[in-house]
Amino acid sequence: MASKAESQLEFEGSSSSFQALEDKVYRAIEMLKAARIEKAAAEQELAAVRELMESQSSEVEELRSQVQGLREERAQVRERVEKLLGDVDAMLDQE
Repeated sequence: MASKAESQLEFEGSSSSFQALEDKVYRAIEMLKAARIEKAAAEQELAAVRELMESQSSEVEELRSQVQGLREERAQVRERVEKLLGDVDAMLDQE
């Protein structure tokens, strides 16, 4: 009977070990599910940030183009004003 009692104790011990292992497996599964959800959220956020960055990049290029155009226009206006001032000076020198 001692051997039957020993085997009963071993079974109960292995049963509790199996239960602990099973609990660990379920916790690992839950952690994996949570990690997958977090990964999906991070991927969505990354996609949104990339889209925003792309749209801002095109806006920056458009603004650079506008600034370049304004600089060229300013240079043309400066030349015209300098020419007009030169003409005015020439007229004043003739008087």
